Amino acid sequence: MVYSKNKKNEKISYLNYTFMSELQNELISISFDENKKKLKTILSDRSDITLEEFQMNSKIRAFVVMISGLANPELVYNTMSSIMNSNCSNIKELKSSVLPFCPVHESENMGDFILQILSGDMGILIENQNSGITLGVGDAEIRTISEPVNEATIRGPREGFIEDLRINTSMITRKIKNPHLKVKKYQIGRRTNTDVALIYIDDIIDPSLVKEMDRRLNLIDIDGILDSHYIEEMIQDHTYSPFPQFKVTERPDTVAGALLEGKIACIVDGSPNVIIAPEVFMNFIQASEDYYQPFIMSTLVRWLRYLFLFFALTLPAFYIALTTFHEDVIPTSLLLSIVAAREAIPFPIVIEALIMEITFEALREASVRLPKTIGQAVSIIGALVVGEAAVSAGIVSAPIVIVVSLTGISSFMIPAYNASVSLRILRFPIMFVAALFGLFGIYLCILILLGHLAQLRSLGIPYLAPAAPLSFKDLKDTYIASPWPFMKTRPQYLTVQDEKRMGDQLTEIIKKQGGIKKKNE
Repeated sequence: MVYSKNKKNEKISYLNYTFMSELQNELISISFDENKKKLKTILSDRSDITLEEFQMNSKIRAFVVMISGLANPELVYNTMSSIMNSNCSNIKELKSSVLPFCPVHESENMGDFILQILSGDMGILIENQNSGITLGVGDAEIRTISEPVNEATIRGPREGFIEDLRINTSMITRKIKNPHLKVKKYQIGRRTNTDVALIYIDDIIDPSLVKEMDRRLNLIDIDGILDSHYIEEMIQDHTYSPFPQFKVTERPDTVAGALLEGKIACIVDGSPNVIIAPEVFMNFIQASEDYYQPFIMSTLVRWLRYLFLFFALTLPAFYIALTTFHEDVIPTSLLLSIVAAREAIPFPIVIEALIMEITFEALREASVRLPKTIGQAVSIIGALVVGEAAVSAGIVSAPIVIVVSLTGISSFMIPAYNASVSLRILRFPIMFVAALFGLFGIYLCILILLGHLAQLRSLGIPYLAPAAPLSFKDLKDTYIASPWPFMKTRPQYLTVQDEKRMGDQLTEIIKKQGGIKKKNE
């Protein structure tokens, strides 16, 4: 680190650095005045910074640095009173006698010291000490824990992640009370220095998976990380694929369930969306509520999701293909009804479908951006009013309004939002191909999509597992939702250290004894 000095008063005029990591080479000096001047130079022109000199036990000089608004005033007052009235002369005595129960971090360089201060801690430099300490007195305003808006359930936990990393990790720790649960911390972003946590259970997960995630995270080189999507896009295997390769959730129970299967979670400070990796296509059709209700109901709902997934992707395309090229496939009475409805429509069927699809997508986006109460009115009433007005004006026909509405409802059946977005994107090219080649074009598009899905990988795991490569044992939790007594092993497509997740003693006892054992036996 290069800095210039005035020979008379040793005044530091400039510190040559760009990123916080470069300040890690600037060691904290034993000279109190030099450290004080360095801090004032680095943190100059910051109206929210408090830099004050004080004395410990009326003879030792010290310097306190903190950010107004991030520190708890009451904690600061009590801590400073204890420090100023203490008889300590160095950091070691201060940590052992005055601050034994306070979160204390000791730093030997300016980079780590200032980074802790910018994270909300209070920093203290003491005379004749070549290190500084930061105290955990942060008290920034954060959003309270509430139910996730996009992942609401009828049965199950109703808490969701928030924008604070420490609280998010504690919510997972509360569900998995096990010392094998590991939380590995990173700081990513040359300017934002965003905290990122990697969470896994070390005696279940495949160690090579942890090494690969660690390698990818350490290779990220970017100015700033503002949301978990930054991480998601940079570490995925196939950047240009429209399909998500990682699952994103706001539910701690979903993350806990994934960790118990042998997966890994990535939490980004400032984002309530947690990344789960690796993921396969079948997992995006599953919801946490599937495991909180009877397996028959869960299986039925999953079949409905697969059916409506197909509708969300191809229903408008099938309507275009059948009415344009394959009228003989449609029953005569239905065909006559469609022809009568389209008699006064001036546009071809594909243009008519595009008008309604684009209008529906615009209304959906508008409902998301507008305030909650107004957005609901725009999405429901707006769609009805616009559809009815368009039919009355002779711009579109009634059948296409029904088709587009059913398609929109189908896309809402997919539990994972990022997966439903992929279907919304792919729907349009399939519509164009159907308008050119009919049903043959739709079949060709489906084959191309299946081929693309077959070559996708999520951290090296085949995207279509357990269907391809086929694993019969894993099918018990894909197309169907088996009862818990039948899901004794973890997914085979994950190479885990501990495959068994459940004992079979209780099942055998119930099977043999038929429930309550008679006293006379």
